[in-house]
Amino acid sequence: MTVATDTTDVLIVGAGPTGLVLAADLARRGVRAMLVERAESLFPGSRGKGLQPRPQEVLYDLGVLDAIYAAGTEYPTMLAWEGDEPGQEWDMLKRTEPSEQAPFTNAWLVPQARTQEVLYARLRELGGEVRFGTGLSGLEQDAEGVTATFEDGSAVRAGYVVAADGGRSTVRRALGIGMTGETVDPKPMLVADVRVTRDAPVPDTHWHIWPKAPEGGVAFCPLPSDDGRLFQLAAQYVDETAVPDTSPAGVAKLLASRTPLLEEHIADAIWASDFRARAAMADRFREGRVFLAGDAAHIHSPAGGQGLNTSVQDAYNLSWKLAAVLSGAPQELLGTYEEERLPIAADILGISTRIHRAGANGMPVQRGEEVQQLGIGYRESTLTRETRTGLPEGALRAGDRAPDGRRGGTRLFDLFRGPHWTLLAVGTEAELPPLEGEFIRAARIPAYETYGSGVFLVRPDGYVAWAGETADGAVAYLAEIGVGTGTR
Repeated sequence: MTVATDTTDVLIVGAGPTGLVLAADLARRGVRAMLVERAESLFPGSRGKGLQPRPQEVLYDLGVLDAIYAAGTEYPTMLAWEGDEPGQEWDMLKRTEPSEQAPFTNAWLVPQARTQEVLYARLRELGGEVRFGTGLSGLEQDAEGVTATFEDGSAVRAGYVVAADGGRSTVRRALGIGMTGETVDPKPMLVADVRVTRDAPVPDTHWHIWPKAPEGGVAFCPLPSDDGRLFQLAAQYVDETAVPDTSPAGVAKLLASRTPLLEEHIADAIWASDFRARAAMADRFREGRVFLAGDAAHIHSPAGGQGLNTSVQDAYNLSWKLAAVLSGAPQELLGTYEEERLPIAADILGISTRIHRAGANGMPVQRGEEVQQLGIGYRESTLTRETRTGLPEGALRAGDRAPDGRRGGTRLFDLFRGPHWTLLAVGTEAELPPLEGEFIRAARIPAYETYGSGVFLVRPDGYVAWAGETADGAVAYLAEIGVGTGTR
């Protein structure tokens, strides 16, 4: 066994959105977590550029949503071109009015690089840091922990390891966990962040597409920037054997050959990559004390903007469970991470694939509620307990996302905000047990039709874990799953 020179509760490999959310959430729970990243800095590009409503709720809980909004904008209207002539306009994302129950209902356009910068700043506020230039070279685990070795010869001993190191995950490969999936589209694609000159014929008021470009469709989406000159290019190739040229000159040449832009309109190609759209999922999300999250666990087509958003929720689901087990809860609690997240990832992979194939003619199809992720829940989880009977169809049940709302001077999302559980009495005078403290908050609000009446125990990640007509059974439930005995 390699001798470790440092120790930590949780080692997180990969400082993308998944790793940063996990590290920040663990930091606010008082967990010692080490976040390492092979690159020398945060990823500079906009591979993922949209935050769906449910992940926005996660970021509100983490205290960064205002900064995310300041860094982004609403999605622009699509504009389809016929060669040099602009044509049809439409909204690719169906716009939904916010409600009391769901205050964030529309996707927010913000480049992945800016999302990461905001999350990194929050992590540092909480006392965390990223060890850049630290590539993983090996893992050895036993019953008590995991020893990770790095390319510089150093080693760390951790209680648990989380792989958040992307689709080509070094951790996943070291564990020998396979990926099962399919090629969504065999034709290669190129994605790049491009800065254009001020006289370029593409106003930042629209998301421009050329669906009938001769060598393959092109999409050119404006990204929030100080000067309005930054765009994300996504180009597909008709020729399945094509090898995309990701050099700045190659990107400029592609745009000039397929759009009204000239090569001299391309001031800079900041980042570029090529890929083929795949849908794949790890055969399992856990191996002993090592967990897979984000792209290390599931790879999506970019259609529908589901990859980054699903990944953020992996981290949100796993963080409170790791903290609970490190505070004394049974190891079995960690088994619910794969139980809950794997079927959801599989469902969302299906959504991404259907959207991609529906737009195979180059014209993106409109996305609706299926991409918002507000309907995701855990009713079938072994952690879920619904003790009420005779509920009407459509009633809020244990396992569902806990909606927002304002009653009796209380905003529920503010009540839920933080690393604690929440015991909520709605429209009932039922007595609440004395659980108030750092671990759990108790509150009582007047009748609220969204919840019906009863007592609801809300998990730290915003889902109803237990529900009853009275609070009888809530304490027993917490004792059963072994949560609440520690200080985190």
